[in-house]
Amino acid sequence: MLAATPQSQAHATTAERASPRDARSHDEVDSARLLRGQREVLIRHGDETYRLRHTRNDKLILTK
Repeated sequence: MLAATPQSQAHATTAERASPRDARSHDEVDSARLLRGQREVLIRHGDETYRLRHTRNDKLILTK
């Protein structure tokens, strides 16, 4: 992304100035709902399968 100049910043929309958290979609899915008590779930996206893992350190890792 290019740095905004004072002139271009004046013409930026509210969404462009919003923080990433403010600009995100209102649709959210809780990780507990995806994992359903499991430590790992497979996610199909088109012709690819991804693995979403919940680690012991309470992190999520998505791998192809």
